[in-house]
Amino acid sequence: MEDRNNVTEFILLGLFNSQEVKEVSLIFFSLCYLVILIGNLFILTTIRFSQLNEQPMYFFLSYLSFMDVCFTSTAAPKLIVDLLAQRSTISYNNCMAQMLYAHFFGAAEIFILVAMAFDRYVAICKPLHYMVIMSRKVCRLIVLASCIGAFLHSIMQVLIAVQLPFCGPNKIDHYFCDVFPLLKLACTDTFSLVIVLIGTTGMLSILTFISLLISYIIILTTLRTHSSEGRRKALSTCGSHITVVIMFFVPLIFTYVPTHNSVIEDKVFALFYTIIAPMFNPFIYSLRNTDMKNAMRKVWLQKLVSKGK
Repeated sequence: MEDRNNVTEFILLGLFNSQEVKEVSLIFFSLCYLVILIGNLFILTTIRFSQLNEQPMYFFLSYLSFMDVCFTSTAAPKLIVDLLAQRSTISYNNCMAQMLYAHFFGAAEIFILVAMAFDRYVAICKPLHYMVIMSRKVCRLIVLASCIGAFLHSIMQVLIAVQLPFCGPNKIDHYFCDVFPLLKLACTDTFSLVIVLIGTTGMLSILTFISLLISYIIILTTLRTHSSEGRRKALSTCGSHITVVIMFFVPLIFTYVPTHNSVIEDKVFALFYTIIAPMFNPFIYSLRNTDMKNAMRKVWLQKLVSKGK
């Protein structure tokens, strides 16, 4: 353990070795990050200045958009800057901080996705009690509980990492700091820690994903008794949510429940849940959701008209 301080910084090997590929990737990921910022700001502004803000579903969606921006911002800016550098490094303390923030915002996003599924379940399966169960106070408590749960999860990841002795190798074969790549550099046997991580983060992801799928099976079954108009409106919101859940959880599960030691695939899966999924979320929730499209037209047309005056 006394050798821990031998490593004061890590070298991030990143995604690619070819300089030509790096240049193309720089443009691509810069555009992706710009789309994430603008798209989620668009969602947040629309909800804030429309009547959607009064509905629990969109109250949660505004927090999901905020978490998307924060989650992506833990990795994307560093990735973009590193594509310009000849040698990409990150200090030990910044590495731990990046891991803390990434797991906090990622876990918070998971909990909010669960909250949104619960909201749809109550709205469709218990409509008469909806406003009582999903009051604004309850929604705020759910968001607070999500943040507390995310904090506990992220602290656990960091506590595992800070106990690892790093006494030699300092090259992380990834584009950001995460617990599994760090375990490969530790100067100790990490088999038991890998099992713990798979049994906690990995299994939690799987169980959450299965629970969400089951909840939507119940919701879709219940929709058969609704009118055609009610089914159409419910499916527009549920369909968007199911798409987002699949895009986020499937690569996450493959990352934290590793079936073999493939670093390349781990990086690709990580790209999906850190950059690609957050980039598509605003499009999914705006293009597939009738209420959101109507609110966007109203809010942004009013802004254009007010500017024209």
